[in-house]
Amino acid sequence: MKKIIYGLFFGDSITYGEYDGVFGGWVDILKRYALQKFHEGNGDELILFNLGIGGETTEGLLKRIPYELEARNSPDGNIVFLSYGANDLAIKDGVQIVDPEKFRNNIKAAISRARQFSNEIYLVSILPFSEKVNGVVVSSGKLRTNREVLAYNQILKDIAAEHSLGYIDFYSAFLEDKEILLSADGVHPNEKGYGMMAEIAIPIIEKYV
Repeated sequence: MKKIIYGLFFGDSITYGEYDGVFGGWVDILKRYALQKFHEGNGDELILFNLGIGGETTEGLLKRIPYELEARNSPDGNIVFLSYGANDLAIKDGVQIVDPEKFRNNIKAAISRARQFSNEIYLVSILPFSEKVNGVVVSSGKLRTNREVLAYNQILKDIAAEHSLGYIDFYSAFLEDKEILLSADGVHPNEKGYGMMAEIAIPIIEKYV
């Protein structure tokens, strides 16, 4: 029997693909790849949903994840990707938007929701920021630091290990060449950066078909 597997990508503007007017970001590159390779052929199908919302934190994720999972639940199986932290760790008006302990609890709560629909869950690392915005208050009023990125990524790694989940380490892939892989705003990838993210993620989605 032919199976139809759904891949659900939850995240913020980097999941959505902001600042990539050519390819639409890493998830949309994966969507096109999956459509060409695993759609309407004789084998199983893999259908990917980009559920990224610009500016979203784990607080927003918890509000919508039950409904999104219910609406896109494939009886043949779902793969869930959670890509959060870049907005949570930001400081605005002297206050961290979602502090580390709350972030940890929110991610764990999202995982327990996702577990009701999927055994295949991946946590996605936060990307490093360009040095030009590291510790700088930008036009949105947010201040972010690479020190916080390390701390929040460690939380994600620990949770992934604790719950036997996949962990996609885009951070390490970007670190050395971040100044040429990030867009002018120093936060979002550019086309080259998004392309590299997709290359890293393709072998992961290929395991399911």
